[in-house]
Amino acid sequence: MMLKPEYFQEVVLNWQAQYGRHDLPWQQHITPYKVLVSEIMLQQTQVKTVIPYFQRWLARFPDIASLAAAAEDDVMSCWQGLGYYSRARNLHKTAKYVVHELAGEIPKTPAELREVPGVGPYTAGAITAFAYNEPGTIVDGNVKRLFARLFELEGNLNTGARHRELWELVERYTPTTNNRQFAQGLLDLGATICTPRQPRCQECPLQLKCKAFSHNTVNEFPQRFKKSPLPTRSGYFVLNKSDAGIVLEQRPADTIWPRLWALPELVDEDTEAPVLGRFKHTFSHYKLDAVVYQGAEFKTNNLTKRFAIDQLQDIGMPAPIRKFIEQHLLKPADNN
Repeated sequence: MMLKPEYFQEVVLNWQAQYGRHDLPWQQHITPYKVLVSEIMLQQTQVKTVIPYFQRWLARFPDIASLAAAAEDDVMSCWQGLGYYSRARNLHKTAKYVVHELAGEIPKTPAELREVPGVGPYTAGAITAFAYNEPGTIVDGNVKRLFARLFELEGNLNTGARHRELWELVERYTPTTNNRQFAQGLLDLGATICTPRQPRCQECPLQLKCKAFSHNTVNEFPQRFKKSPLPTRSGYFVLNKSDAGIVLEQRPADTIWPRLWALPELVDEDTEAPVLGRFKHTFSHYKLDAVVYQGAEFKTNNLTKRFAIDQLQDIGMPAPIRKFIEQHLLKPADNN
C-alpha cells in the first residue's frame, strides 16, 4: 500500500478545492501580516474561537506598523480573553523586529523566518505556504494525527527523534507548487475528517491508502501517553472597592498573567476579612485554586492603581479575573 507523494498531493489538492474551508477571514485578501496574526492566534486555540478575536485585532492593528507602534497595554487589552498571553507579547515583539530591523517586510523562506523573534518552525512554514504560496512544512495536531494514521506511526510524535522524523516525513510529501491550497487541505482533512474522536473515514479521500483504516486501528493512533497530573497551587486575592473604583495591580513580567491588570494579592492569609468568592483556573503547568477576600489588606507596589468601573472594559485583564469581577460586582450593580 505504497503512498506516492505525487498521488498524495493530488488527492489533498483535489479534496481541498471541493470540500475544504475557503471562507475563513484570514483567507480573504491574504497578506503576510494577516497570516502571521492568524497563525499565532490559532496556536492551541480552535478556529471558531479565534475568528472574532482576529477580526477585532485587524480593526485595532490593521498592519504590522500599527502593531509595532502600539503600547503594550493596548496589545494586551486587545488580546484579553484569548488566553496564553505570551503569544500576544511575542507577536508584538515580532512586529517591532520586522518594522525596525527588516524595513517592515516579513521574510519569505522558513529559514529566514526562523531568525525572527517569536517565529517557530510551524509558524515559519505556515507563513511561507499561506502568505507566499511557497513550500513550507506545517505540522500541527491535525497534521500529526493524519500522518500517524496514514502510516501507523508509533511512539511519542511530540518530542525527540520521533518528532523530527514526522517533520521529515511531512516535508517529503509537501509539493513544490500550490502550497497554499495543499497546506490548507492538510489542516482541513485533520480538522474535519480525520478528527480525534469519531473520524469520518468513509468520507476520507485517503481511506484506501490509510494503514490504520486497513488494519482497523484508527482509534489507536496517534498513540497516547499519560501525562503527569498538574499540581494545584493556592492563590489569595483581594477585591477592594470604593466610590472611586476598584484596585488592580499590573502583574510583573515574571509572574502569572504578566503585564495584565489583576486583583492584588492578599498580605496575610490569616486575615479575618470575609471571603467574597473562589475561582479555579488551569495553566499549562499547574492549576490555580484562588480565594478572593473582600476589603482585606493587599500588597501594594508602583503598579497598583484604582480604576473606575467604566474603565475596566478598556484594560487588559485575565479572563478569570474579569469573569469574577463581573459575577460579583458588575452584574449586581447593573440590576439596581
